[in-house]
Amino acid sequence: MADPGLSLRLKATAPIALDIALDCAPGELLAIVGPSGAGKSTTLRAIAGLHHPESGHVICDGEAWLDTSRALDLPAHRRRVGLVFQDYALFPHMTALANVMAAMGHVPAAERAPRAAALLARVHLTGLEQRRPAELSGGQQQRVAVARALARDPAVLLLDEPFSAVDRATRRRLQVELANLRQGLSIPIILVTHDLDEAASLADRMLLLHRGRGLQTAPPAEMLARPASAEVARLLDLRNLFAGVILAHEDGLTRLRWGDQMLEAAPMPSLPPGTAVDWLIGAGGVVLHRRGRPSAGERENPVSGTIIALLPMGEEMRVTLDVGDPEGRQLTFALPRHAAQRNGLAVGEACSVSLLRDALHVMPRP
Repeated sequence: MADPGLSLRLKATAPIALDIALDCAPGELLAIVGPSGAGKSTTLRAIAGLHHPESGHVICDGEAWLDTSRALDLPAHRRRVGLVFQDYALFPHMTALANVMAAMGHVPAAERAPRAAALLARVHLTGLEQRRPAELSGGQQQRVAVARALARDPAVLLLDEPFSAVDRATRRRLQVELANLRQGLSIPIILVTHDLDEAASLADRMLLLHRGRGLQTAPPAEMLARPASAEVARLLDLRNLFAGVILAHEDGLTRLRWGDQMLEAAPMPSLPPGTAVDWLIGAGGVVLHRRGRPSAGERENPVSGTIIALLPMGEEMRVTLDVGDPEGRQLTFALPRHAAQRNGLAVGEACSVSLLRDALHVMPRP
């Protein structure tokens, strides 16, 4: 039986270099993230038939839309794609209802208006069917664009930065609406976004692109806690990335040298002693040694340093320590502001923390 999901492999050298493979199952939401110019929107355009890579394939719902080995490249109008653009691309002279009906060339004429009205109701626009785009808010225009994309009865839904043109509060509401909407969809959904928080909250999996290359695909929590490489960690703006050397594998643990210190991590037996590695301590993996109230966890990778910055961020305090890293990198962590005050944290003061071994992620250097 043919795979009902989406599968693609794309390669190109110009105008934008691409070397990417991905798959997305029915009902799954895959977020493509990465810096500007990484190839995110180009990938969506290749799926939709609006960009033509040098080689590769796009297969959706068991049908080949692109297969350069067979000189097959279906035009955009023959691909069952629902595409929501960043700027919505609505027809300004048409009402919301007419915009949705415009995507229903495959539907008998008598059925278009009621089906379009039902789709607008599905995205909470009942009563606004006769308004033109200029009479709608940005969030309402985005809902019309989603309804129009679904009007094509697509085999895949493609969302290209769909929330970037609205304010933060509207963006949050639309994200919740998308999360609810997708529960009733049994097609692959590809979301392109530059917002990592958005990807982490909405996606089942994330694909990180950089310079047209897919660097890692994983569930958001896994990618953020266990990036595949230091390059991935930097692109995700993960803090607390350091360099070390594997010392030994003993007692079910891996020991590594970090400057003048020895640290314990979860076992990594595939890395022989002497291997140069990068390592990351994940969020929540830095535990403050509380003054006057020691705990057993304080014996786990204890590290001492000097506080060089305290930054209030809402109800939290971000603490930056000079820990004597050989490369001059600093250790940062956050804790409730009341905990920082209770423990007398201040710039210039000594501070001790533990780096929990289960949150210490080791990555071999390329």
